[in-house]
Amino acid sequence: MENSVLKIYISSTDKIGTGLLYELIVQKAKENGISGATVYRGIMGYGPSSKHINSSKFWELTEKLPIIIELIDKTEAINNFYNLIEKDFVNLPKGCLITIQPIDIKLYKAGKPLAL
Repeated sequence: MENSVLKIYISSTDKIGTGLLYELIVQKAKENGISGATVYRGIMGYGPSSKHINSSKFWELTEKLPIIIELIDKTEAINNFYNLIEKDFVNLPKGCLITIQPIDIKLYKAGKPLAL
C-alpha cells in the first residue's frame, strides 16, 4: 500500500473566517479520517511575499511565525483530502505552499488507551 505525506506551509496568523487556519485543517483532517496530523511552529522563516524575516522573540505578544501542517496516510486518502481543501487555499488571500511526497512507513503502532 502506498503512503504519502501532505505538508502545508503557512503562517501562524493565517485564518479562515475567525478560526486559525492550522486548527481548522487539523480538525477537518480528523473528521475525514486522516491517520495522523502534526503542526510544527518554526522559530524563523519567510515566504515569497514577506517583507522581512519573521522570528520568535520572547517579548512579542503576537508572533507571525512559519507553520507546517504535516498529514500522513495512504496516498489515495491524502489526495482526496487535498482535493477537499484545495479551494480553501486557492481562495486564501495569504500565500502558502503545499507538497505531497511518497513515504515509506516502517512502523505504525497505536498506543494503548490510558485507563482512568
